Amino acid sequence: MLLAIDTGNTNIVFGIHDGNSWIHEWRFETFPVKNQIEYEMFLRLNFLEANLKVQQVKGVVISSVVPELNDILSQFTLGLISEKPVFVGPKIYNQLPISTQNPYEIGTDLIANAMAGYTLYQQDIVIVDFGTALTFTVVDSEGNIKGVNIAPGLKTAIKALVGNTAQLPEVPLELPDSVIGTNTTTAIQNGVLWGYVAMVEGMLDRIQTELKKDIKVVATGGLSAILHPLHERFDQVNRHLTLEGLRFIHKAVTKEV
Repeated sequence: MLLAIDTGNTNIVFGIHDGNSWIHEWRFETFPVKNQIEYEMFLRLNFLEANLKVQQVKGVVISSVVPELNDILSQFTLGLISEKPVFVGPKIYNQLPISTQNPYEIGTDLIANAMAGYTLYQQDIVIVDFGTALTFTVVDSEGNIKGVNIAPGLKTAIKALVGNTAQLPEVPLELPDSVIGTNTTTAIQNGVLWGYVAMVEGMLDRIQTELKKDIKVVATGGLSAILHPLHERFDQVNRHLTLEGLRFIHKAVTKEV
Protein backbone atom coordinates (compact mmCIF):
# COMPACT_ATOMS: atom_id res chain seq x y z
CA MET A 1 0.00 0.00 0.00
CA LEU A 2 1.01 3.59 -0.61
CA LEU A 3 0.51 6.43 1.88
CA ALA A 4 0.17 9.80 0.15
CA ILE A 5 0.20 12.98 2.24
CA ASP A 6 -1.04 16.18 0.63
CA THR A 7 -0.39 19.12 2.97
CA GLY A 8 -2.34 22.24 2.09
CA ASN A 9 -3.00 25.50 3.88
CA THR A 10 -6.35 24.31 5.26
CA ASN A 11 -6.12 20.52 5.57
CA ILE A 12 -3.62 17.69 5.47
CA VAL A 13 -5.04 14.84 3.40
CA PHE A 14 -3.80 11.31 4.12
CA GLY A 15 -4.69 8.89 1.32
CA ILE A 16 -4.21 5.11 1.22
CA HIS A 17 -3.89 3.38 -2.17
CA ASP A 18 -4.01 -0.41 -2.24
CA GLY A 19 -2.62 -0.81 -5.75
CA ASN A 20 -6.01 -0.55 -7.40
CA SER A 21 -7.80 2.43 -5.88
CA TRP A 22 -7.83 4.96 -3.07
CA ILE A 23 -9.46 2.97 -0.29
CA HIS A 24 -9.22 5.52 2.53
CA GLU A 25 -8.87 9.28 2.85
CA TRP A 26 -8.51 11.18 6.12
CA ARG A 27 -8.31 14.93 6.73
CA PHE A 28 -6.53 16.74 9.53
CA GLU A 29 -6.55 20.50 10.10
CA THR A 30 -3.24 22.04 9.06
CA PHE A 31 -3.24 24.76 11.69
CA PRO A 32 -2.38 24.97 14.46
CA VAL A 33 0.73 22.93 13.67
CA LYS A 34 0.86 19.70 15.68
CA ASN A 35 3.88 17.83 16.89
CA GLN A 36 5.16 14.53 15.58
CA ILE A 37 3.39 12.43 18.24
CA GLU A 38 -0.06 13.89 17.48
CA TYR A 39 0.26 13.08 13.77
CA GLU A 40 1.40 9.56 14.60
CA MET A 41 -1.54 9.02 16.97
CA PHE A 42 -3.99 10.37 14.38
CA LEU A 43 -2.71 8.00 11.70
CA ARG A 44 -2.53 4.96 14.00
CA LEU A 45 -6.11 5.53 15.19
CA ASN A 46 -7.41 5.76 11.64
CA PHE A 47 -5.47 2.65 10.63
CA LEU A 48 -6.99 0.81 13.58
CA GLU A 49 -10.54 1.89 12.70
CA ALA A 50 -9.97 0.87 9.07
CA ASN A 51 -8.61 -2.52 10.12
CA LEU A 52 -5.25 -1.78 8.51
CA LYS A 53 -1.71 -2.34 9.75
CA VAL A 54 1.01 0.25 9.40
CA GLN A 55 3.33 -2.55 8.28
CA GLN A 56 1.23 -2.91 5.12
CA VAL A 57 2.45 0.47 3.89
CA LYS A 58 5.37 -0.02 1.51
CA GLY A 59 5.81 3.53 0.30
CA VAL A 60 5.21 7.15 1.33
CA VAL A 61 5.00 10.28 -0.80
CA ILE A 62 4.59 13.78 0.65
CA SER A 63 3.60 17.11 -0.85
CA SER A 64 3.63 20.18 1.36
CA VAL A 65 3.01 23.88 0.74
CA VAL A 66 3.53 24.58 4.46
CA PRO A 67 7.34 24.72 4.98
CA GLU A 68 7.20 24.62 8.79
CA LEU A 69 5.62 21.15 8.59
CA ASN A 70 8.13 19.54 6.25
CA ASP A 71 10.55 18.19 8.86
CA ILE A 72 7.73 17.05 11.16
CA LEU A 73 6.03 15.11 8.36
CA SER A 74 9.25 13.43 7.28
CA GLN A 75 10.22 12.44 10.81
CA PHE A 76 6.80 11.16 11.84
CA THR A 77 6.51 8.88 8.79
CA LEU A 78 10.03 7.54 9.33
CA GLY A 79 8.96 6.66 12.87
CA LEU A 80 6.16 4.50 11.48
CA ILE A 81 7.44 3.16 8.18
CA SER A 82 10.97 2.07 7.36
CA GLU A 83 10.80 3.31 3.76
CA LYS A 84 12.20 6.81 3.27
CA PRO A 85 9.40 9.08 2.02
CA VAL A 86 9.51 10.65 -1.43
CA PHE A 87 9.26 14.38 -0.72
CA VAL A 88 7.97 16.35 -3.70
CA GLY A 89 10.23 19.28 -4.52
CA PRO A 90 12.69 20.68 -7.07
CA LYS A 91 15.33 18.05 -6.23
CA ILE A 92 13.23 15.29 -7.85
CA TYR A 93 11.68 17.19 -10.76
CA ASN A 94 14.35 15.97 -13.20
CA GLN A 95 13.04 12.45 -12.62
CA LEU A 96 9.52 13.33 -13.77
CA PRO A 97 8.07 13.39 -17.32
CA ILE A 98 6.74 16.91 -16.73
CA SER A 99 8.70 20.16 -16.60
CA THR A 100 8.31 23.70 -15.32
CA GLN A 101 10.29 26.88 -15.94
CA ASN A 102 9.88 27.95 -12.29
CA PRO A 103 10.65 24.90 -10.11
CA TYR A 104 11.22 26.97 -6.96
CA GLU A 105 8.06 29.05 -7.36
CA ILE A 106 5.35 26.53 -8.24
CA GLY A 107 3.55 24.71 -5.42
CA THR A 108 4.12 20.98 -5.06
CA ASP A 109 0.36 20.40 -5.13
CA LEU A 110 0.28 21.99 -8.60
CA ILE A 111 3.16 19.75 -9.68
CA ALA A 112 1.10 16.76 -8.51
CA ASN A 113 -1.94 18.01 -10.45
CA ALA A 114 0.17 18.49 -13.57
CA MET A 115 1.69 15.02 -13.19
CA ALA A 116 -1.76 13.45 -12.92
CA GLY A 117 -3.15 15.48 -15.81
CA TYR A 118 -0.27 14.58 -18.11
CA THR A 119 -0.14 10.89 -17.13
CA LEU A 120 -3.89 10.27 -17.31
CA TYR A 121 -4.81 12.28 -20.39
CA GLN A 122 -1.69 12.85 -22.55
CA GLN A 123 -3.15 15.97 -24.16
CA ASP A 124 -3.35 19.73 -23.66
CA ILE A 125 -5.17 20.22 -20.39
CA VAL A 126 -6.12 22.80 -17.79
CA ILE A 127 -6.64 21.58 -14.23
CA VAL A 128 -8.97 23.67 -12.08
CA ASP A 129 -8.36 23.00 -8.40
CA PHE A 130 -10.92 24.31 -5.90
CA GLY A 131 -9.05 24.49 -2.61
CA THR A 132 -7.84 27.18 -0.21
CA ALA A 133 -6.79 28.87 -3.45
CA LEU A 134 -8.52 28.47 -6.81
CA THR A 135 -5.84 27.45 -9.29
CA PHE A 136 -5.68 26.88 -13.04
CA THR A 137 -2.71 24.77 -14.16
CA VAL A 138 -2.11 24.59 -17.92
CA VAL A 139 -0.11 21.60 -19.21
CA ASP A 140 0.56 20.76 -22.84
CA SER A 141 0.60 17.32 -24.44
CA GLU A 142 4.39 17.09 -24.02
CA GLY A 143 4.19 17.52 -20.23
CA ASN A 144 5.34 21.14 -20.15
CA ILE A 145 3.62 23.27 -17.52
CA LYS A 146 2.79 26.35 -19.56
CA GLY A 147 1.65 28.39 -16.58
CA VAL A 148 -0.58 28.75 -13.52
CA ASN A 149 -3.26 31.24 -12.47
CA ILE A 150 -4.12 31.66 -8.78
CA ALA A 151 -7.13 33.32 -7.14
CA PRO A 152 -8.51 33.17 -3.58
CA GLY A 153 -10.59 30.05 -2.95
CA LEU A 154 -14.29 30.17 -2.13
CA LYS A 155 -13.91 29.88 1.64
CA THR A 156 -10.99 32.30 1.58
CA ALA A 157 -13.04 34.89 -0.32
CA ILE A 158 -16.04 34.65 1.99
CA LYS A 159 -13.89 34.79 5.14
CA ALA A 160 -12.09 37.85 3.80
CA LEU A 161 -15.40 39.56 3.01
CA VAL A 162 -16.96 38.76 6.38
CA GLY A 163 -13.78 39.49 8.33
CA ASN A 164 -13.37 42.95 6.84
CA THR A 165 -16.97 44.15 7.10
CA ALA A 166 -18.84 44.97 10.29
CA GLN A 167 -22.36 43.86 9.42
CA LEU A 168 -22.01 40.90 7.04
CA PRO A 169 -22.54 37.41 8.51
CA GLU A 170 -20.67 34.27 7.54
CA VAL A 171 -22.88 32.27 5.19
CA PRO A 172 -23.06 28.61 4.09
CA LEU A 173 -21.43 27.68 0.79
CA GLU A 174 -24.69 27.01 -1.05
CA LEU A 175 -25.46 28.24 -4.56
CA PRO A 176 -28.89 29.96 -4.73
CA ASP A 177 -31.23 29.16 -7.64
CA SER A 178 -31.67 32.86 -8.42
CA VAL A 179 -28.68 35.04 -9.27
CA ILE A 180 -30.38 38.06 -7.66
CA GLY A 181 -29.93 38.20 -3.90
CA THR A 182 -33.08 39.03 -1.91
CA ASN A 183 -31.52 39.11 1.58
CA THR A 184 -28.07 39.46 3.12
CA THR A 185 -27.29 35.73 2.96
CA THR A 186 -28.24 35.23 -0.69
CA ALA A 187 -26.63 38.54 -1.61
CA ILE A 188 -23.26 37.25 -0.34
CA GLN A 189 -23.78 33.77 -1.79
CA ASN A 190 -24.63 35.17 -5.22
CA GLY A 191 -21.80 37.69 -5.20
CA VAL A 192 -19.19 35.11 -4.33
CA LEU A 193 -20.49 31.79 -5.70
CA TRP A 194 -22.13 32.96 -8.91
CA GLY A 195 -19.25 35.41 -9.25
CA TYR A 196 -16.84 32.48 -9.14
CA VAL A 197 -18.87 30.59 -11.74
CA ALA A 198 -18.47 33.57 -14.06
CA MET A 199 -14.76 33.90 -13.22
CA VAL A 200 -14.00 30.25 -13.98
CA GLU A 201 -15.99 30.38 -17.22
CA GLY A 202 -14.23 33.56 -18.26
CA MET A 203 -10.79 32.24 -17.37
CA LEU A 204 -11.32 29.02 -19.33
CA ASP A 205 -12.58 30.98 -22.35
CA ARG A 206 -9.55 33.27 -22.28
CA ILE A 207 -7.09 30.39 -21.88
CA GLN A 208 -8.56 28.57 -24.85
CA THR A 209 -8.64 31.75 -26.93
CA GLU A 210 -4.98 32.49 -26.19
CA LEU A 211 -3.89 28.93 -26.95
CA LYS A 212 -6.02 28.93 -30.12
CA LYS A 213 -7.13 25.35 -29.53
CA ASP A 214 -9.62 23.27 -27.60
CA ILE A 215 -8.17 22.06 -24.33
CA LYS A 216 -9.36 19.38 -21.93
CA VAL A 217 -10.67 20.73 -18.63
CA VAL A 218 -10.50 18.65 -15.43
CA ALA A 219 -11.65 19.87 -12.02
CA THR A 220 -10.53 18.69 -8.62
CA GLY A 221 -10.60 19.84 -4.99
CA GLY A 222 -13.16 19.43 -2.25
CA LEU A 223 -15.15 22.54 -3.23
CA SER A 224 -15.55 21.64 -6.91
CA ALA A 225 -19.00 20.13 -6.26
CA ILE A 226 -20.46 23.38 -4.94
CA LEU A 227 -20.36 25.23 -8.26
CA HIS A 228 -22.37 22.57 -10.05
CA PRO A 229 -23.32 24.77 -13.06
CA LEU A 230 -19.65 24.62 -14.04
CA HIS A 231 -19.76 20.86 -14.46
CA GLU A 232 -20.98 21.37 -18.01
CA ARG A 233 -17.65 23.11 -18.71
CA PHE A 234 -15.59 20.31 -17.20
CA ASP A 235 -14.70 17.19 -19.15
CA GLN A 236 -14.21 15.41 -15.85
CA VAL A 237 -14.32 16.02 -12.10
CA ASN A 238 -11.68 13.92 -10.32
CA ARG A 239 -11.60 14.56 -6.58
CA HIS A 240 -8.53 12.33 -6.18
CA LEU A 241 -6.49 14.02 -8.92
CA THR A 242 -3.84 15.47 -6.59
CA LEU A 243 -3.41 12.15 -4.78
CA GLU A 244 -3.17 10.41 -8.16
CA GLY A 245 -0.41 12.80 -9.13
CA LEU A 246 1.47 11.99 -5.94
CA ARG A 247 1.12 8.28 -6.70
CA PHE A 248 2.53 8.77 -10.20
CA ILE A 249 5.40 10.85 -8.79
CA HIS A 250 6.23 8.10 -6.30
CA LYS A 251 6.28 5.52 -9.10
CA ALA A 252 8.53 7.69 -11.27
CA VAL A 253 11.04 8.37 -8.50
CA THR A 254 11.18 4.84 -7.08
CA LYS A 255 11.07 3.25 -10.55
CA GLU A 256 8.13 1.07 -9.60
CA VAL A 257 6.43 -0.78 -12.45
